Amino acid sequence: MDGQAAAKAALNTAGVAVRAEGFGLEGPRGWAFRDLTIDAEPGSLIAIEGPSGTGRTCLLLALTGRMRPTEGTASVGRMRLPKQMAAVRRISALGHTPGVSELEPALTVAEHLRERALLQRRFGGSLRGLLRPRAERTAEARLRIERALQAAGLDPETLPKGTRTAVRDLERTEALRLSIALALIAEPRLLGIDDTDLKLSDDERTEIWELLASLAESGTTVVAVCSEAPANAVVISTAAATDTGANDDTTDGTTADSRRGNGDALAEARRA
Repeated sequence: MDGQAAAKAALNTAGVAVRAEGFGLEGPRGWAFRDLTIDAEPGSLIAIEGPSGTGRTCLLLALTGRMRPTEGTASVGRMRLPKQMAAVRRISALGHTPGVSELEPALTVAEHLRERALLQRRFGGSLRGLLRPRAERTAEARLRIERALQAAGLDPETLPKGTRTAVRDLERTEALRLSIALALIAEPRLLGIDDTDLKLSDDERTEIWELLASLAESGTTVVAVCSEAPANAVVISTAAATDTGANDDTTDGTTADSRRGNGDALAEARRA
């Protein structure tokens, strides 16, 4: 089964529309981004395109409810930003995002999957779900993991030591697929990934974009940060929406608006 067929077979997610007008975020060193317009339908593949240092990660975090914007209006589905940031966080999930959602090199694939399934069961489900018999909860967690791995196109049997393979021993595309699978365990309606095409060959880049396109076609709205967007994506360019005084949000978090009490942007995003 190819990646596109796997994603369609494994997921049945209703994505959300993402819209914004005059959207901006200012920090003490200038604007991370500003005056952006976004109009993407549910199930879109949205590419945040621009060079490092143009507020790409800030925009990703703002759209997923993990960083408070400074100006403009935005909506994710029926939820408004910034008033309903918590609600947006509940229906979104982050894959690879440096400083916010990262893989632990020393842990194995199995350990990452078990931990994420446990967190999802404890914090992502209902109280009634926690009261179900243990065997039932375990079976559901296993099914979530299997679906997420299938949708992300990651077959543990192909890894050097199967699920006992440590993250440090994964290839770049394998680690990226694992981070996507971990995010998909929550069955999000909006999936965000940072540095999508970083350190990938042309063939690997094509492979990952095909995966993300298949997830979008299955219903999930995907927002991916990149240096070069594919032709089939809704492209948001941050290069022309950033003042030279702003620095990239992947460095020290100084792009958050301290005047509005954001503090360290990445610390806030991690807490979210």
